[in-house]
Amino acid sequence: MWLKVVIVLLFIGILISLSSGLVFLVKDFKHSKMRALYSLGTRITLATLMMGLIVYGFYTGQLFSKAPWDKKIHAQHGTPVVIEPKP
Repeated sequence: MWLKVVIVLLFIGILISLSSGLVFLVKDFKHSKMRALYSLGTRITLATLMMGLIVYGFYTGQLFSKAPWDKKIHAQHGTPVVIEPKP
């Protein structure tokens, strides 16, 4: 459960960094736009951490897909698919 909370918090952090980068890009006329670059670096770092946690979650089985087409692949997480032969 904690993994999903951390992923959501990282996503919110990415959105905040994205919006602050937009503000820095539009309003920083006097500076050399370094704050926009720092915001980009922060966003890349947060996105990398989030993707790493998602891969970790799938690898350990804490995250899984409930899509109907994945039931054949991940049978332990859903009801088994019964394929009836055609008469």
